Amino acid sequence: MSGNGYIEWIVGGFILIGVILSFLSAVGLIRFPDVYTRAHAVSKSANLGVLCILLGTFLYFLLKDGYFRIRLLLGVFFVFLTSPVVAHMLNRAAYRSGVPMAKESVRDDLKGYFEGEEKL
Repeated sequence: MSGNGYIEWIVGGFILIGVILSFLSAVGLIRFPDVYTRAHAVSKSANLGVLCILLGTFLYFLLKDGYFRIRLLLGVFFVFLTSPVVAHMLNRAAYRSGVPMAKESVRDDLKGYFEGEEKL
């Protein structure tokens, strides 16, 4: 097997891991009971899935074709920058709007913090 074959296996591995993580993210979105756990599942695993797919694509173009794509690196950077912030803001908006937590939730750390505020 030549050096190019190894590159394709490594790139394929990154893309496969990314697809599996994205699939698990979709399963978490369907299976988890409330908006808070769903947002957590989607923000973490989808973020890593997109990272692996973009990293595999970046490595393919860099190692196979010798072509450097700054757009792929910027895509990775902005996904990592925006995904956790969006998940946090969605959970905070849901909590402040009065969306109930799942019955299985053990504790509510923000209960005392927002008690003085009026729900929307």
